[in-house]
Amino acid sequence: MITRVNERTHTPHDPLTEALGRPVPFEGGLAEDTVIAYWPGLDDYTLDDEQASWTAAQWAQHLEEPLLEHPFAASPKDDRRAIFHLDVRLHPEDRDLSDAEWAETAHRLARAAGIEIPGDHDGCHWIGVQGRPGRLDLIANLIRLDGVWQPRPADLLRRLAGEARRIEHDLRLTRVPIAPQQPATVRAAPTAASQYATVLDQLADEQDGPLAAVRGLVEHTAHRIARQPGAERPGTAHRLEWIARRLHGIQQDLDATATTLRQAAGPTASLPLMPTASPPVPVARSPR
Repeated sequence: MITRVNERTHTPHDPLTEALGRPVPFEGGLAEDTVIAYWPGLDDYTLDDEQASWTAAQWAQHLEEPLLEHPFAASPKDDRRAIFHLDVRLHPEDRDLSDAEWAETAHRLARAAGIEIPGDHDGCHWIGVQGRPGRLDLIANLIRLDGVWQPRPADLLRRLAGEARRIEHDLRLTRVPIAPQQPATVRAAPTAASQYATVLDQLADEQDGPLAAVRGLVEHTAHRIARQPGAERPGTAHRLEWIARRLHGIQQDLDATATTLRQAAGPTASLPLMPTASPPVPVARSPR
């Protein structure tokens, strides 16, 4: 079982599209076993008389509600990208899991990620989507029902990896091999090319890079404009989507350039840390 934390987004549409493997359908309900876990309960929400299940668009609206109800909520870094997306993939040789096993996996990973806290009645909206074979997508809004931003654990990746190992054991799944620990090394001083590559990596960073933040704002604006009435709105939204795509292309170009610089600099020499020899232990001489 491999877990991956994706870049946060302004809206849940892209994570839902990736989870389903197709664009989010605005009409027709999802299969009953697609959304296998969610919080909070849906007792306060009703379906139309002719609806058997929620549409993907309705699930997206459910996830987006805290963004609309708390328009000024933001992360400590003043970031409004509140949609958290975690995807989980099973080993190709793993057996098919039942709906109950997928639901248990979703709740356990939500707790490990700090999204679901037992007994917390003002927590995050989240859903677990099992829309593709051997894959689970956990999508959450980090803006809580009380308007407070839900912090992520500092050791998020370690916690998720540890919980994934425990789930593998409990459900008798294929264990992901852990890479053997490499000997400690002392790295040589970085070259100028490798330093420049590091700067480009920061610009192209999908998680915290400045271009990713700009792209997210553009995508968010495009989604909002597309929902407004008016003949000019679709064209404007489409142009903004293309701007976002060009920004993504720039990020990819920067990443490729960083790789080229790093390759041109050559491998950075590493010297193994040799253990310090212990001082010889004096040998006691027997008296004559």
